[in-house]
Amino acid sequence: MKIENASFEFAAGRLDQLPEPTMPEIVFSGKSNVGKSSLINKLINRKSLARISSKPGKTGTINFYNIIDCRFVDLPGYGYAKVAQSEKLRWAELVEGYFSTNRNIKLVIQIIDIRHAPTEDDLQMINFLLNSGLSFLIVATKSDKLNKTQRSIRLNSLYKSFNGIDEQNLIPFSVVNGEGVEKLKNIIEIQCNK
Repeated sequence: MKIENASFEFAAGRLDQLPEPTMPEIVFSGKSNVGKSSLINKLINRKSLARISSKPGKTGTINFYNIIDCRFVDLPGYGYAKVAQSEKLRWAELVEGYFSTNRNIKLVIQIIDIRHAPTEDDLQMINFLLNSGLSFLIVATKSDKLNKTQRSIRLNSLYKSFNGIDEQNLIPFSVVNGEGVEKLKNIIEIQCNK
């Protein structure tokens, strides 16, 4: 599978706009400003297919990207305080609606910032994933920002926060030095071809 052969397919702002689930889907979830778009762009080796917003909380749609054998699904970022409550509710309904429809979800990639403790929203999302039966893994972005000691401390703390998460399901990731890119690509390829 050539992840690099990706193209933007569709942006859905309402449930009735979701495209038909005709392909396996790899879902990207995380809070606003955690680096979801940068991670997607790094995976597909493109600078700006997934739009990187200068303002957190700006993306209010579920964005779909065609990756030939499967589809990348970029959920709206959660947890941005300056977004109106009505908009937060709309996003929540959209995301909950996406998960409750009959999609062919092969993997959910839950993205967190390795430098910080998980937020309440992160923990809620991971609890949802644990209870959903969906395959998922946690990708800890911005790993290049920490030295070896800090990184070890943060990873140990994350394992404790996500009680029951296997070490193989937590991948340190950096768009700067490429850590975790090949590992994540290999996992995605396996999931898309199941």
